[in-house]
Amino acid sequence: MRLAGIYLFFLGTAVMLKAQIGGTSTYQFLSMANSAHIASMGGKLVSLRDNDLAMAFQNPALLDRSMENQLVMNYTDYFMDINYGYFSYAHSYEKIGNLAVGIHYINYGKFIEADVTGEKIGAFGATEYALNLYWSRAIDSCFTFGVNIKPLASYLERYRSYGIAADAGIVYHSNRRLTTAGLVLKNMGSQITTYTRHNREPLPFEILMGVSHKLRHAPFRISVTAHQLQMPDLTYDKPEDETESEEQELLPADTLTSGSNDFDWFLDYGDKFMRHMIIGLEVIPVKGFYISMGYNYLRREELKIPERVSMVGFSWGFGIKVYMFQISYGRASYHVAGGTNHFSLSTDLNAFFRNHHGAIH
Repeated sequence: MRLAGIYLFFLGTAVMLKAQIGGTSTYQFLSMANSAHIASMGGKLVSLRDNDLAMAFQNPALLDRSMENQLVMNYTDYFMDINYGYFSYAHSYEKIGNLAVGIHYINYGKFIEADVTGEKIGAFGATEYALNLYWSRAIDSCFTFGVNIKPLASYLERYRSYGIAADAGIVYHSNRRLTTAGLVLKNMGSQITTYTRHNREPLPFEILMGVSHKLRHAPFRISVTAHQLQMPDLTYDKPEDETESEEQELLPADTLTSGSNDFDWFLDYGDKFMRHMIIGLEVIPVKGFYISMGYNYLRREELKIPERVSMVGFSWGFGIKVYMFQISYGRASYHVAGGTNHFSLSTDLNAFFRNHHGAIH
């Protein structure tokens, strides 16, 4: 109940203030989903304890001893010629805690270079990198704390920028291991060198909270994640909204009843609340296989076309264990024009060592 109260407090605060997130920060690739599993459940997930090293990218407190000698690799076919990937490896030490290292990169493809007259004079590329240095340690049998230090490098044509970011998270596990709750402060930090002089840009700082629950007698696991809690009002004013508001102000007072005002307030409050919510569902019929689905309300509201909403904001995927490898695929729908494909591969290197040892003897 205490965790639920804290969760509702943050969400209640989130709809009373006003802010915007679009185009306000640099190194935006830090907010992209780093695995097929996460992408298939809405893109952000800070509370899923599943012996999956990729989850440490979302919340460093999810890194634990079960991930020792685990290796994960992810490749994402994004839009146009853009692609990005993620690699990570973990190891644990009795006195130090759990450590992991990862590399997150994005390649924006090739661009045509032209002079002021439009004459083509060549081509250039654009890439960004983040080194992830993880550490986590159990506080007691229920709580784990973790941090992720991220040196950053960005190369956009002839412009260069270097920075440093950090994530800090805490995770609560119930004694029966059916419920996990997480809180994360992501991308705290600053640019060290800027692309141009006297133009320092903020990082995509974000506060997230989430809860995951596995049904005891059914093969279902539900995850709810609240994101962008540091910028509570994620709505923005569109020109058509301003026009409609001006027209309503010109209407006679008796045409606006208190009942309709109350209902409009309820819809407005509900919309602001839901823009923070990402909902994920997993079906786990047998060990080593899952089917996952997700719904990202903010993505749907910002990218849908009213005339053809389609499946914008929804995502799905699956994962299966084959021999000593976990193979996962995720598909996220961003727009009616298309979606993204995510491919992940993970393995426990201890299994290779055990098999090799057994073969020798």
